[in-house]
Amino acid sequence: MPLEAGLLEILACPACHAPLSDRTSDETPELVCTGGECGLAYPVRDDIPVLLVDEARRPA
Repeated sequence: MPLEAGLLEILACPACHAPLSDRTSDETPELVCTGGECGLAYPVRDDIPVLLVDEARRPA
């Protein structure tokens, strides 16, 4: 289930403070940083974003 649009407006990447892109419709739900140099992907577990840098996946 995609996250609410209002929630995405206030969430930001904890590492670089760039906006996040919702990728919850994919097989592995996640929020991806839109920052050019960062690009971390944060998991969404049970419809709750886990915005911890230690839990984020580095871009491929």
